[in-house]
Amino acid sequence: MSCPPPHHLFRAVFRLSVTLLVLLAVTMRPAMAQSILRDAETEALFQDMMDPLLVAAGLQPGQVRVHLLGERSINAFVAGSQDVYVFAGLIEAADSAEEVQGVLAHELGHVIGGHAIRVNDGAKAATNISLLSLVLGAAAIAAGAGEAGMAAMMAGQQAALGKFLAFTRVQESTADAAGAQYLSKAGISGRGSLAFFKKLQNLEFRYGIEQDDDQAYGRTHPMSGDRIQTLREVYVIDPAWEKPANPDIERRFQRVKAKLQGFIADPERTLRKYPESNSSIPARYARAYAWHKSAYPQKALAEVEGLLATAPADPYFLELEGQVLLESGRPQEAIPPLRKAVTSSRSQPLIAALLGHALIATEDPANYAEAENVLKTAVALDNQNPFAWYQLGIVYANKGDQSRAALASAERYQLEGRQAALALRNAELAMQGLPEGSPDWIRAQDISLVARAEVESERKRR
Repeated sequence: MSCPPPHHLFRAVFRLSVTLLVLLAVTMRPAMAQSILRDAETEALFQDMMDPLLVAAGLQPGQVRVHLLGERSINAFVAGSQDVYVFAGLIEAADSAEEVQGVLAHELGHVIGGHAIRVNDGAKAATNISLLSLVLGAAAIAAGAGEAGMAAMMAGQQAALGKFLAFTRVQESTADAAGAQYLSKAGISGRGSLAFFKKLQNLEFRYGIEQDDDQAYGRTHPMSGDRIQTLREVYVIDPAWEKPANPDIERRFQRVKAKLQGFIADPERTLRKYPESNSSIPARYARAYAWHKSAYPQKALAEVEGLLATAPADPYFLELEGQVLLESGRPQEAIPPLRKAVTSSRSQPLIAALLGHALIATEDPANYAEAENVLKTAVALDNQNPFAWYQLGIVYANKGDQSRAALASAERYQLEGRQAALALRNAELAMQGLPEGSPDWIRAQDISLVARAEVESERKRR
């Protein structure tokens, strides 16, 4: 019987293995596994912040979409070819819109560089090395060479980790340089970018992360201090360095930040941060959400009234009023402000979907025709909203149009993910009742083909 390897060796291998597995999980985890928060005002702001950067990078406005994730980590990443995901925690941590634009410019550098694809290649190579070392190590341990086996595993993990981390550090530096270029061409100061990197550096200090260059081997990103120094040399000589921030974008950012705080934070924390003595628009916004979450609809509506007093036609204030009324069991009262919000926002699809919901929630058949119209508009402008498809399915079912109700359900299940069997069943049901060759029939056929392939793939994996 061989002697067990020393405990410190086990601990070292365990730490290294966990580090590698976490890195691979974060890199390869599907974006949809996160909680995506959808809000009309936030999405409009993100797009207006991103579009100048897209033009600077040679792309078209709207070509890259920005999504908000509900996690409170200070992070952002690229998934797929043209999607940027920003964590709620990053918005909370940022003090200005320029800080977030610095992050968006960096992530756009990853998009243009195709890093979302190449990172996965690097992760795959690292995984292959890691698995090989585990096999060799296990074989050595089984043969009685415990310490030799653990050493082989550790060496393999180190090689894999070193290769993967070096690969990502190069990408991060490239994205930093590209982001600085896009900010410059867009006429946006790099002050916000540097300020945000300073926040990251402060976090490194707080968590005791080594600042020595010798420790860079074990990092996915270059040291924040090095990034700040390199980027400062670029930013301070840029013509946009002293340019004032866009006041409209900054005003809208502070609204969205407060709104997000009220939505995701504990209500007591929100009310401490935004006391009732603070009558600013961001403070009222945050408190309205906090009171609504706490089931005090009248207090929430009082804050909304204060907001509407400053801007009676603001579509997002009207949307909030309608949302509070609807979710407080007063759908009929929610309809007028939501109708006005849809008109003011030029049929913003998320607001239109909320109006459709309110119309259906009245359970008054006289409202169903209007609900059908606004929901059709909503899905035509944004077909990625499963809730809108669900509501539209209710309208079709109440009309007795079971085929289109099934098609709406198929759309919904396909968007929700991991519902391929339900999407397939509803798509096939829709095809049976729709005129063959019609646009709706063709759409049902498309969903059927995709869903059937997913079902077969799942079956093979079992």
